[in-house]
Amino acid sequence: MNPLAKTIPLPFFLRHLKIPALLVLGVFLVAVVLIAASIGAVSIPLKDILSGSLTDQQEAVLASIRLPRVLLAVIVGGALAVSGAAMQGLFRNPLADPGLIGIATSAALAVAFVIVLAGPITGYLGLYALSIAAFIGALLACFVIFRFARLTGSFSVTYMLLTGIAINALSAAGVGYLTFLSDDQQLRTLTFWTMGSLGGALWVAVIVVTTIAVPSGLILIRNARELNVLLLGENEARYLGVDAERLKRTIVICTALCVGAAISVSGVIGFVGLVVPHLVRLTLGPDHRLLIPASALLGAALLVVADTAARTIVAPAEMPVGILTSLIGGPFFLWLLIKQYAGRFSL
Repeated sequence: MNPLAKTIPLPFFLRHLKIPALLVLGVFLVAVVLIAASIGAVSIPLKDILSGSLTDQQEAVLASIRLPRVLLAVIVGGALAVSGAAMQGLFRNPLADPGLIGIATSAALAVAFVIVLAGPITGYLGLYALSIAAFIGALLACFVIFRFARLTGSFSVTYMLLTGIAINALSAAGVGYLTFLSDDQQLRTLTFWTMGSLGGALWVAVIVVTTIAVPSGLILIRNARELNVLLLGENEARYLGVDAERLKRTIVICTALCVGAAISVSGVIGFVGLVVPHLVRLTLGPDHRLLIPASALLGAALLVVADTAARTIVAPAEMPVGILTSLIGGPFFLWLLIKQYAGRFSL
C-alpha cells in the first residue's frame, strides 16, 4: 500500500466531509494569533484587543513589536509547511522535506560567509545583510539543481535528489570550515541563526516575505490536482494529460522561493516542513487539494505557538524557536505513528 495514502480515522464531524477541516484549522489559527498577540512582557488583555480599547503603550507594543512577529510566524510557518507538502508529493515520499535538495544548507552557507568573512557587507546592509545572503544562497542552490537535473535532457527527479545530497554535503562542509574560522561572537551569531528565531521581526520583513511566499504558495495550491496525478508515476501522469516537466519545474521554483524567503528572516527552523504535511496526510488523506492548504494553516499555527512559547517560557531571555518546534511536534508525531500502526506492532 502506498504510504502516502495511509490515514488514521478522522473525528466523526470531519469523517464524511473534509472541507470543514480547513474551516476548523482557520478558526484555530485566528484564535492562536489573537492569543499570541496578547501574551508578552507587556500584558494586553484579549478583550481589549477585540474591543480596540488599548492604552498608548499597549497600542505601540502591539503595532510595532507583537503583530509583526506573530504575522511573520504565520507566513514563515505556512511557507515551510506548504513547501514540505509539495516536496513530499514530488518525490512521492512522506519523509521528504525542503531541506532534502539543499536549499536550507545553501542559505546557511551564505549566512556563515557573511558573518565570518564579509564584515564590511554587514556594515553596509545592517539588519538585512543576513536575510539577503540567505535568500541569495537559496536561489543559487535552486539554479545548481536546475542545471544538474537537466543533464539527461529532461527534468530528472533522481538527478535533482542526488544534486541536493551533494549540495547538502558541500554546504555543511563549508559551514563547518567557516565555523572553525569564526571568533566567539561570530560563532554565537551563526549558532543562534541556525537554531531559528523571529526576534528581529519588522513590518518590512513581513511585507517582503508575504510578497514572495504567498504567491508561490498559491501557485503550489493551484497545481494540487496535477500533484495528485503525479503520485501515479510520471508516465501515467503524461498519459492523463499532465505536463510533468513543467510541473516539476514549477514545484522546485516555488518551493525554493518559499523556503528562501522564510529562512532569510527566521534562520533554519526544522520539523515544520517535514512533519506538518505528514500529520495532515495521516488525518485528512493524501489529496493535495486539501493537503497543501491544510498544511499551510497548521504550519502557521504551530509556529505561532512555538514562537510564543520561545519568547515567554524563559523570559526575559528568549529560546530559539527551532528547538521548540521539535519539542512540540515530535511527541505528537510519534503518537500519530503509534496510532496508525497500532494493529501491526506493539511497543
